[in-house]
Amino acid sequence: MGLFDLEKHFAFYGSYHSNPVNIFIHTIFVWPILFTSLVLFYFTPALFSFSEISFLGHKLILNLGFVFTLIYALFYIGLDYKAGSLGALLCFGCWVFASSLASHLGFSLAWKVVLAAQLVSWSAQFIGHGVFEKRAPALLDNLIQAFLMAPFFVLLEVLMLFHYEPYPGFRKSVEAKIKAEIEEWEEEKKKKTY
Repeated sequence: MGLFDLEKHFAFYGSYHSNPVNIFIHTIFVWPILFTSLVLFYFTPALFSFSEISFLGHKLILNLGFVFTLIYALFYIGLDYKAGSLGALLCFGCWVFASSLASHLGFSLAWKVVLAAQLVSWSAQFIGHGVFEKRAPALLDNLIQAFLMAPFFVLLEVLMLFHYEPYPGFRKSVEAKIKAEIEEWEEEKKKKTY
């Protein structure tokens, strides 16, 4: 799979998320996982001595939170310039507001808020997979790809509700690939039960 092959990434992730209820659950709970992770990353050490900057009254630290934000942003732009730019903007917005929230809460309260939000978000997603999708999450087959692709997948799902396509024919092509991957998975599942 090419690093910036949007169709293959989307088809891989989409084959684990074809049930509308599961997609809705992910749409609600994926971005909060990213956001709350950035809240915790706020408390990691700065990467450089000049790593603290001020932005609109918020103290931003160039630390692991910034690094992860930058990786996600560049990856999304590499996948699709238009939707990726929106995804990158959302990532940086999450980083700024997560930093502000973390600074305001302090570590002793922030980790409790993050833990509660992560438990609710992950539980909802596992329920979505177990009850509605009836398939294990993508992260069990490709952890890095699933974590990187999840926020962009739900962003694209929402944009496609408004008839956005990264290029003409994208939706039709990925739907065919998703269908093929689901059929392949179902065949493998049948073989294992015999």
